[in-house]
Amino acid sequence: MQTRQQASTDQLDTIPDTTSPAYAKANPVMRAFDSFASLVTRWAGSPYAFGFAVTSIVVWVVTGPIFHYSDGWQLVINTGTTIVTFLMVFLIQQSQNKDSVALHLKLNELLASHRRASNQLIGIEDASEEELRRLAAAYLRLAAEGGANAGKGPSPACDVAAADADAETETEAEGTGGRSRGNGAR
Repeated sequence: MQTRQQASTDQLDTIPDTTSPAYAKANPVMRAFDSFASLVTRWAGSPYAFGFAVTSIVVWVVTGPIFHYSDGWQLVINTGTTIVTFLMVFLIQQSQNKDSVALHLKLNELLASHRRASNQLIGIEDASEEELRRLAAAYLRLAAEGGANAGKGPSPACDVAAADADAETETEAEGTGGRSRGNGAR
C-alpha cells in the first residue's frame, strides 16, 4: 500500500492529495464523484436544464390556484430550490477546483517554457494576500514605467522575493540582538 506522501503527484504541496489526479484515479468513490460532477455541471449549463427549470416554475405557478396558493404549495418550490441549490454548490465547486488546477498547470507550463519568465511565479496561488498585493504593486509600477524595462533585468517577482529575503534577514538579525548568524553557531 502506498503512503500518503508517495501517492501525491504534487511535489510542491500546492494541491491537496484528495484533489490530485493520482487520488482521483486510485479512489473509486472520488473517480465516480468526479465523473458525476462533470456530467451534472455540463447538463446544468445546457439549454435543456434551463428549459426544465422554466417548465418546473410554470407548472408550479399554474398549480397555484388549484392549491389555493397554500403554504404547502409555497413550501414545494422553496424546498425544491433549496435542495437543488445546496447540492449544486458541491458539484459546481468540484468542477471549479478541477478547472482551477488545470488552469494553474497550463500557466505553470507557459512560465516554465518562457526563457525570460520568472519561475518564482509558479505556485504563486499559495502566496499570502500580502505577498500577492506586493507583487501586483510591482507589476503596476512596471506598467506605469511604460514597460521600458520589459525583458531587461529581473522580473518583479524576483524583486519581491529579494525584498522578502531582506526583510527576513532583518527580522532574524533583530531576534539575535544584531549578531550575525554566519559564524556557524546556532
